[in-house]
Amino acid sequence: MRIARFTTPEGEPQFGLVETVGAGTATERTIINAVKGDPLYAPLQPTGERFDLDDVRLLAPVIPRSKVIGVGRNYAAHIKELGNETPDRPLLFFKPNTSVIGPGDPIVVPDWSENLHVEGELAVVIGRVCKEVPLERVSEVIFGYTVANDVTARDVQREEVQWGRAKGFDGSCPLGPWIETELDPRDVGLTTTLNGETIQDGRTSLMLYPVADLIVEISRFFTLLPGDVILTGTPAGVSRIDHGDAVNITVEGIGTLANPVLKR
Repeated sequence: MRIARFTTPEGEPQFGLVETVGAGTATERTIINAVKGDPLYAPLQPTGERFDLDDVRLLAPVIPRSKVIGVGRNYAAHIKELGNETPDRPLLFFKPNTSVIGPGDPIVVPDWSENLHVEGELAVVIGRVCKEVPLERVSEVIFGYTVANDVTARDVQREEVQWGRAKGFDGSCPLGPWIETELDPRDVGLTTTLNGETIQDGRTSLMLYPVADLIVEISRFFTLLPGDVILTGTPAGVSRIDHGDAVNITVEGIGTLANPVLKR
């Protein structure tokens, strides 16, 4: 099941179920069936309204009320390409919810960085309050999965021990296009294209710490709340982005998150 957050030109943000109708035919199209309220907190109740995907604006599928937790250096090839040491345990950092933007929203290059990087990632959306989650119960706390871009000011990251400014600035966490609730995250493909050229091509099976292990570890230290988002790390191929670039990140089984890059 795919759950999108969207708005129409006349309406307020709302949620809906994404569905393909007429698959494999000349009339194939994607529609959104609107639902009442927020699916994270209430059962799905269709309103009866249906919209063509082309007629709505997709928004970030979730705006965390609490936090975005990032995982650094979770792919060996990415560690190697930047010349870093392999961590002994998951390396964690935070992004505030003000860093979140949605599909199609511009990634704005800040005037204080000269080396902004794209980092395509699988993201996990938490569905319930949880703490110290045992491995065998991890699936119970996951609401679904989406695509993320852990935009990083690499020059600032290298200058500071803490990564708050480098990874937490406004607009540094594009999420979308929707939440997929039915996904096995253990071995899915992840690709990133920059202006049509593939720069990242990895699989989640190459993570040093898989999704389930990450949730076990993270929940040891932090209570996770509904809507919290965990970024699971990026494969090799991170690249500099600048004004006029187009970034597309695709996770197999979910979809593609597309954002332009803008310097004001």
